[in-house]
Parts: sequence; C-alpha cells; structure tokens
Amino acid sequence: MKLYIKNMVCDRCKMAVSQILTQLNIEVRQMELGEVELNQDLDENTQSTLAKQLASIGFELLDDKRKKIVEKIKNVVIEMVHQSGTDVDKITPSFLISERVGRDYKYLSTLFSEVEGKTIEQYLIFQKIEKVKELLIYDELTLSQIADQLHYSSVQHLSNQFKKVTGLTPSNFKELQHHKRKAIDAI
Repeated sequence: MKLYIKNMVCDRCKMAVSQILTQLNIEVRQMELGEVELNQDLDENTQSTLAKQLASIGFELLDDKRKKIVEKIKNVVIEMVHQSGTDVDKITPSFLISERVGRDYKYLSTLFSEVEGKTIEQYLIFQKIEKVKELLIYDELTLSQIADQLHYSSVQHLSNQFKKVTGLTPSNFKELQHHKRKAIDAI
C-alpha cells in the first residue's frame, strides 16, 4: 500500500513521519519525500489514527488523486532547488518533473495550476527565492555564487526576480534584522 503525505518535504519530515509509523506498528517498505510504501494495507481505523497523528504535526494524508500528483510535483521542485549540486542540476525542470511524475508536462502544468492557483514556474520561482533568502542569511556565498548555484543567467536576473517577489533587493534583505523566510511547505 502506498500513502501520499502532504508537506513531507525534507529529511526531518521523513523522520517525524517514520516515528509516527513506528509508534503505530506500521511497517515501511520504502519512504520518499511525500510518499510512503507500506508492507501491508491499513484498515480504516488505523488509517484514521495515522491521519490524525500526522495532522497534529502539520502533515496531511492525501486521498485525492489530483492532490497526490500535485504533491509529487512539489517534491520534485523542492528537490531541484534545495538539493542543488546533484545530477538534477543538468536537466530542465519541465523534463525532470515529467520524468519523475510519469506524466506529460502539459497535463501536469494544467493540473498544478487548477489545484494550486499558480503555475509550476511560479512555484519554482518562490522556492528559489526562499533558497536565496536562506543563503543570504548564512552569508557564506556571494550573490554571484548564489546566482550560479541556483542557475540564474546573471546576478541582475536573480536580483530582479528577488525584488519582484519580496519587494526588497537582496542587499536590503541582508540588512534586515528580522529575516522573513517562509517554510517550504507554506509556499
């Protein structure tokens, strides 16, 4: 049996979900971001208990097929942006999303827009801007290195996109005392 879990977007999320599954004596065959494959099917009572426990820590057990596909798309985008330096860097986002989700990109793009109210491209941009904020706060890389790492064509392109989304230039953002970042699952 496969479960699809909304907001499961990082390794800590996987650990939290794993702890709940262990507490409920549910055996896991394989776990990926947003997806858990179990060794057995769950009865309604166990599935309801699991859904409640997941909800108590900010996750949602998905049962709608469209939402499951959208969650897969989000997880691919998050992996592309937040785990850069991997082989996914060399592949266009549309090709990678289509390949990982196993559907035509045009269908996925339309579905994502219908369910989320924004395009995959907008979601990708918002994720990239959050990553830029994170890297600016860490203050370990120059803006040029950040632009390079996130595959912007230039520092100017990154700066323009950053200002369009946040209302601030990257320099203004760095000067703020209270950095306003969003959680990955809130984007």
